[in-house]
Amino acid sequence: MLIVCQIVIVLLFVLFESELGYLYPKLKVMAISLWEQSTYYAPKDVVIIGCGFVGLWTAYELMHKNPKLNITILERGVIPSGASTRNAGFSCFGSVSELMYDVQLMGEANMLETVKMRYDGLQRIQKVFNKAEIEYDQFGGYELFEEGGPYDIRKLDEDIAYLNKVLAPVLKTPKKNGKYLPIYTNETKQIKKLGFQKINALAFSPFEGQLNSAKLVLALQKAVQAKGVQILFNTEVKKFKSHAKGVSIKTNLEANLEAKQLLICTNGFAKQLLPTLDVVPARGQVFVTAPIPNLKFKGTFHFDEGFYYFRNVGNKLLLGGARNKDFKNEKTTSLETSKLIQKTLEEFMMKRILPKGSKKPKIELRWSGTMGMGKIKKPIIEQLQPNVYCAVRMSGMGVAIAPMVAQKTVQLMKH
Repeated sequence: MLIVCQIVIVLLFVLFESELGYLYPKLKVMAISLWEQSTYYAPKDVVIIGCGFVGLWTAYELMHKNPKLNITILERGVIPSGASTRNAGFSCFGSVSELMYDVQLMGEANMLETVKMRYDGLQRIQKVFNKAEIEYDQFGGYELFEEGGPYDIRKLDEDIAYLNKVLAPVLKTPKKNGKYLPIYTNETKQIKKLGFQKINALAFSPFEGQLNSAKLVLALQKAVQAKGVQILFNTEVKKFKSHAKGVSIKTNLEANLEAKQLLICTNGFAKQLLPTLDVVPARGQVFVTAPIPNLKFKGTFHFDEGFYYFRNVGNKLLLGGARNKDFKNEKTTSLETSKLIQKTLEEFMMKRILPKGSKKPKIELRWSGTMGMGKIKKPIIEQLQPNVYCAVRMSGMGVAIAPMVAQKTVQLMKH
C-alpha cells in the first residue's frame, strides 16, 4: 500500500510540474521584448553594481551633479544583500581604543582622514534625511574597558586628551567660550548607574548615533528613483569587459547591458568580480532580545577595540560581534550564524552587560551581514580599467562614510 501511494505521489508531481511548466515558462528561456530592450536594457551612462549605501549614495551624488544622467543600479538580491540592511544600526563615529589602534596601524594622518569622513558623512545623512524617517537617535557612544584587557586603561585620560587635541581642529566641532567642545570624555563614574559587570573604565563621545539602517536604504532608494535612477533587483553580474566606448556587462538575464561607465560597490563581495583587490569578507553576527524591563541604558556601546558592540532598540538589547573569537571561519560571505559566536555573545550579555542576577532574556532574532575588510582601514576608491571604477572595503564603517565615499567617487568619474 505504501509503495502504491508513493507511485501516485510521484505521478501527481510529474503531472503538476508539466502543467506548471506550460503555464509558467522557465525564465531563462524568456526573450526580451522590443519595449524592454529600449528601456530597461537600453545602453546607460552609468551602471552601478550594488544597491547598498555606497551604490545608492553615489547614484544620489551623480544625479545631483548631472540630473540628465541615465543610471541603473544592479542588485543580485531581492533586497540589498550585503551589510547595509543587515548591520547593527550604528552610525559609527569611532571609539578611543579603536582610533589609537588605527594610529599604530596606518598612522595619524590616515586615522584623521577616516574619522573626518565618518563625521562629515553623519552630518550629510542628517542634512538629507529627516531623523524620524530613518529612526536616527544621537544618544552618544560609549566604550567599555576592563582591567587587564587589551587596552591599558591607565592611558585613558592621556589618550582622550591626545584625540581631543588632534581631532577637534580637523573636524571643526562646535565651540564653547572660544574652545572646541571635547570629543571624548572619561565617564567611568557612570558604570554603576548603567549596570555593567566587571567594567573598570568608560569613555563617551556625543557624536555617535543609532538608526534603522534598512529605513535609510529605503529612503535613499526613493530619493534616487525620484530622480530617474533605475534599480534592477535579482540581477547578478557574471562578468564585464571594458572597451573603447564603455563597458559590456553580462548578467544572469538574457540581455547584456552596455554602459559608458561601470562602478562596482559590492564591498565584502568585491573579490567575486575583482579577485586581486585587498578586500576580505568578514561576517558580523548579531542578535536582538525580547523587551527587557527597566533596561538601564540608551546609546551605542563598544568593547574590546570594537569587536563587541551593543545598543538599545527601544527596551530591547541588540548585541553583535565576537568575530575575533574565530577569525578564520568568520572570513566568509555566508549569512548563516554560528553556534560558537552566538554562544559567546550570549555569555558576554550575561557576564558584562546586564546587571548581576538578571534573568536571561529570550532571543527574538539572530542574523549576520558581510563586511569588507583589508590590511588597512581605508576604503578603496579607484579607477581599475578604462571606464571601470570601484568603491569598496568599508571596514565596518559603511553607514557613516558612504556619503563621503560617494562624493570622492563622483570626483573620480566622468559626468
